[in-house]
Amino acid sequence: MATSSASAPVATLVHGLLRVATCGSVDDGKSTLLGRLLHDTRQIADDQLDHVRDVSERRGTALDLALLTDGLRAEREQGITIDVAYRSFETPRRRFILADCPGHEQYTRNMVTGASTADAAVLLVDARHGVVAQTRRHLAITALLRVPHVLVAVNKMDLVDWDGGRFAEIAGDVRALAETLGVEDVACVPVSALEGDNVVEPSTRTPWYDGPPLVTRLEELPPESDDPDGPLRFPVQLVIRPLGEAGGGRRYAGRVARGTVRPGDAVVALPSGEEAVVAAVETLDGELAHASAPRSVSIVLDRELDISRGDVLCRTGAAPALTRELEATICWMGERHLRPGARLLLKHGTRTTRAIVEDVTERLHLQSLLGAPAPDGLALNDLGRVRVRVAEPLVADPYAESRAAGAFVLIDDATNDTVAAGMITSTTG
Repeated sequence: MATSSASAPVATLVHGLLRVATCGSVDDGKSTLLGRLLHDTRQIADDQLDHVRDVSERRGTALDLALLTDGLRAEREQGITIDVAYRSFETPRRRFILADCPGHEQYTRNMVTGASTADAAVLLVDARHGVVAQTRRHLAITALLRVPHVLVAVNKMDLVDWDGGRFAEIAGDVRALAETLGVEDVACVPVSALEGDNVVEPSTRTPWYDGPPLVTRLEELPPESDDPDGPLRFPVQLVIRPLGEAGGGRRYAGRVARGTVRPGDAVVALPSGEEAVVAAVETLDGELAHASAPRSVSIVLDRELDISRGDVLCRTGAAPALTRELEATICWMGERHLRPGARLLLKHGTRTTRAIVEDVTERLHLQSLLGAPAPDGLALNDLGRVRVRVAEPLVADPYAESRAAGAFVLIDDATNDTVAAGMITSTTG
């Protein structure tokens, strides 16, 4: 079992929030692992833990930590994860938001949703079965979504008698697959989510493993920022005119999608092309010397411009060409097939515009990301490449350069349902 001695106090490290997606095949133990994380970091309220104990006792089972994250009734009854369940927890070194993603292939769209905003992914592998089809599928999706860090938790090591050779074999298979898919940062940890080994505390049962436990690896991941040194992209979300302030004092509020903004920067508002100079960068706590992605701020300009929601502030001399046509990879989430000619709404940043899907060029094989013709279009949970034309010009970047500035969603304007998540691969005028 995991060592029970208390860990030595650690220095407080300000690494910021880390968003973590957990994924893996059905019954690999994702929900149990998250429950173990919450339990062993003492994030569970007494009444919630008592409820889990009561349910476990009525079932005649040991403490079922999966009940802490399987929130839907259907999940509890079927014993599987269906929707993405979000939980947060803290350690002395970092704060985390965990997304428990479904493992079954029919919930691929939920997996994409949970991983799309993740800074890291924890991919579970059952030590008895090793790398399976869902392992390949989920690692491919993390590669497609450009999740910066992947930690592979080789779970249920207790069921293979803590065999170090078995762990080494699986770790080798994972690294070979990651290299094929272009995943650069991947590490493997032997764990038992059920018993707590190498999850929060190191285990005495893995003397052949000299790495840190899973939580320590997560704590030590570098803070992520969406290209703070790249070209400025500041989509305007809201125009604010403070009441009672002489002269109006118009502010442009939003989140820095890419780059860094500072007082004194010369900026241009797109699509109008009007120029100004940044007079101040503000938050509720006061003015800032600078703000980098993904900081939410209000920007004050040296003169008022005709700017509204959906416009984008860029640095003068480094503004991109506006685009009306996108080539993109999408995950189709709609119940009806997507076929060429479909008319939808496209939401990119804070701008929403009408769009038409001119072509579905290919469907991607979920385990290899290799393309194949898609004469019937895309069905629910399919990944594919499309060409889209929009009614209004967009300030868009390739997803490979910026996850924030290169992502969009497609919306059915009749039902207001989000029917696709997209990643821009290239743009044209």
